Amino acid sequence: MAVPRTRPSDLPAVLSYGFRPFFLLGALYAGLAVLFWLPLLYGHLETASVFAPVDWHVHEMVFGYVAAIVTGFLLTAIPNWTGRLPVQGLPLLGLVLLWLAGRLAVFFSAQIGWLAAAAIDCAFLLAVAGAAAVEIVAGRNWRNLKVLAPVAILLAANILFHLEVRSAGFSDTGKRLGIAAAIVLITIIGGRVIPSFTRNWLVRENSGRLPVPFNRFDMAVIAGSALALGLWTFRPEDMATGVLLAVAASLNGVRLLRWAGHRTLRDPLVLILHIAYAFVPLGMALAAAAAILPGTVAAAAGIHAFGAGAIGSMTLAIMVRATLGHTGRQLSAGGAGSFVFAAVLIAAAARIAGALGLPGDWPMHLAATAWAVAFLGYAALYGGMLLRPRLQAAAAPKQA
Repeated sequence: MAVPRTRPSDLPAVLSYGFRPFFLLGALYAGLAVLFWLPLLYGHLETASVFAPVDWHVHEMVFGYVAAIVTGFLLTAIPNWTGRLPVQGLPLLGLVLLWLAGRLAVFFSAQIGWLAAAAIDCAFLLAVAGAAAVEIVAGRNWRNLKVLAPVAILLAANILFHLEVRSAGFSDTGKRLGIAAAIVLITIIGGRVIPSFTRNWLVRENSGRLPVPFNRFDMAVIAGSALALGLWTFRPEDMATGVLLAVAASLNGVRLLRWAGHRTLRDPLVLILHIAYAFVPLGMALAAAAAILPGTVAAAAGIHAFGAGAIGSMTLAIMVRATLGHTGRQLSAGGAGSFVFAAVLIAAAARIAGALGLPGDWPMHLAATAWAVAFLGYAALYGGMLLRPRLQAAAAPKQA
């Protein structure tokens, strides 16, 4: 379904579609927050937050950055699903301001109080879930209501995160639940867009084997992944958790092979989607190893494969593709896209290597630098497209 027209408005183009402000602000925040975190970790800087430095970092990556990108994606995809006009103008501005208020509330939570900070911060995801539900129900697009489940779980994880910090001084279960919600969302959305975009490119450019369409196997993999990640959230060190994660890793690996990603080497815009999804089974395998063979693999390795790997690279891949398509430009990564993709993959590889025991601080420093280059690079290279009106001469893209 073609992207519907937006309502006439005197407001800036950046408020015409959800992906514009949330992708831009999310990318800027992802890059700057990581650059701020390293000196914060070493005690050279301080926040006025009730969160310890590591908890602040995890919270802002999951409930700050990821929440922004998920919002931008949903507010852009839902009009395609429902045929309705998008959330834009002042309602969109209200969501943006609420997200910004959450970032400030968390940063200054020691001054305003943990309860006020939690209420302001959690209000954003509640508002997003409500806005998405209203649009999906109004468009009678019942089958896509399931995408609200991971958003609701992300909201629950954020609430739990604040409660854990209040009661114990740090977050444990809440951070894993937030990461798990994001990974489940990747298995759902990725399972739709990756084979679809791959098929479109292969039909046009490289005839031969095509991706296997979404079927019951995919549904089983998503359900199994959700179950394994649920156990990992609450019982990460149990043998049963490790076994289920190992099975889920194998099934997701098979699922990825069914999508014929090896045939897309000539198109970085499609290839990056397959590489990003590969971090899902990798993260599950590392988390399984940490549970089954305690002491041999650090739990942080799986967390960073999920976070820096799957979440970081998949969100950036979707951001670049959606920015090009929805601003009326050719769907080609070019030098800019290839640059930011390479940077985020370097960041993920370095962070996982550090968690696996590569000696010294340099893997973490390399990961932070490459991550900042990737996301600040996206803001610099694509920010102008997000701020300017859509190119009228180009054909409307077919998918979010």
